[in-house]
Amino acid sequence: MDKKQLFVELENIQGRGITIFLEGKKTTPETVSDILCVQEESSYMRDYVYDEGVLKELRFDKVRNE
Repeated sequence: MDKKQLFVELENIQGRGITIFLEGKKTTPETVSDILCVQEESSYMRDYVYDEGVLKELRFDKVRNE
């Protein structure tokens, strides 16, 4: 995953007023791009949260293989 590309994408999303979460905590595009690009052994799933058809939150949650 290209860190700079991910950062720009998330910065654009946040600029549209969409809140970004990582593991349930409000976070920044910089933090998400740093963690996702460093954690090569872990996978994160995107979860898009809509309210009345409008995207309100983007959540990143670690995929756990149990």
